[in-house]
Amino acid sequence: MTMPLMRPPRKNPVLRTRQMNLPPGARGRVALGLTAAAAEGRFELQTCDDCGTVQYPPREVCHKCLSDALRWRAQSGEGELLGSTTLHHSNDLFFRERLPWRLGLVHLDAGPTLMVHLHGEVGDAPQRVRVGARLDRAGQAVLIGFPNEGSPHMADDKMLREMTSDPKFRKVLVTDGKTETGQAIVRALVKAGADIVWVGHAEPWKKMGEGLDDISTLPQVTLVPLDLTNGRQVTELAGSIGGKVDIVINNAEVHRTFGIGARRGTDVARAEMDINYFGLLRLAQEFGPALKGRSADGVTGATAWVNLLSIYALSNFPPHGTFSASKAAAHSLAQCLRAEMRPAGIRVINVFPGPIDDEWNQHTPPPKLAPTALANAIVKALRDGVEDVYPGDVAQEWLERWRDNPKVLERELAAGG
Repeated sequence: MTMPLMRPPRKNPVLRTRQMNLPPGARGRVALGLTAAAAEGRFELQTCDDCGTVQYPPREVCHKCLSDALRWRAQSGEGELLGSTTLHHSNDLFFRERLPWRLGLVHLDAGPTLMVHLHGEVGDAPQRVRVGARLDRAGQAVLIGFPNEGSPHMADDKMLREMTSDPKFRKVLVTDGKTETGQAIVRALVKAGADIVWVGHAEPWKKMGEGLDDISTLPQVTLVPLDLTNGRQVTELAGSIGGKVDIVINNAEVHRTFGIGARRGTDVARAEMDINYFGLLRLAQEFGPALKGRSADGVTGATAWVNLLSIYALSNFPPHGTFSASKAAAHSLAQCLRAEMRPAGIRVINVFPGPIDDEWNQHTPPPKLAPTALANAIVKALRDGVEDVYPGDVAQEWLERWRDNPKVLERELAAGG
């Protein structure tokens, strides 16, 4: 049974901050299919369309019939642990700092035999285990053996915490607490065990509303002035708390309806870009270096950056045309941020919800995503260590259609579908 994580002692400010050593990250192109699936929380292996063989490690052709008709398909991960070993010495810097480290050999019911990392609750062989795929600190997929039945504190396992961004005992910045979505995110983080939640609110002279007043009474919550259109304010906040933040959740956005011909001028589109794109850019320039500098600060070091995007970022939704364009720009910028954060082991999580049940989608027919469901999806993504999240039925259907044929989806949306 995993012992619950105890609140770590405060860091001694006199001690030098450690630098992050990443696990080995070299992978061949064919193996990136495993990483692509793990980034969305799935465990997939190559399956031959001609003979049905499931194979591992990934190859260019089927090892049984030499066919190149290989597809990545989801696997249950059920299998038998054949044996295990514990490393007490390693020449790799990442593992040398984290020894001892358990490894095991698992024979999957689907056929292949895998070398996997072992969760601490997995006992000695032989026994049934479940293999899952996670992203390591280098952003590459690794395989982990889990017990079929775990304890309530499984997420506190030392090895598993290296692969995830669990908010427990961590300090989080939520950029906008005035919206119902932001307030739901704050409540979900507090429930997940976050130590401190800084909640940004722009234009503090305006009436805050009951929702912001309610969350401000939570002992973990501290309100901070934050307007992402004000570069100086972002800089000042980063100077004040940037060295303490472990997770940044950027949920601030401007959402207006209509496309190009239904409005005159560029003022609305400029406001959308100023928050949705340039706001993210300002935030990343100020808080990004601080997070990268603290990524090796032990079990509660800086670990993740979350961007609230939109499923409209994948393909423009004309009734919300300029908003879609701003989210597409933010999506591209988030990919750049992910690449720059990866050498420090900071995970960038992009969330692509469908229509949220808020004032800007009040005329959109159901199904719509409840703010609470979106907040729970963000916390789950942090705990599972994934990179891309598509919460809600609309987002899942949209993603499936986009993967099938982006041009067909564009035509359907242009026709009102």
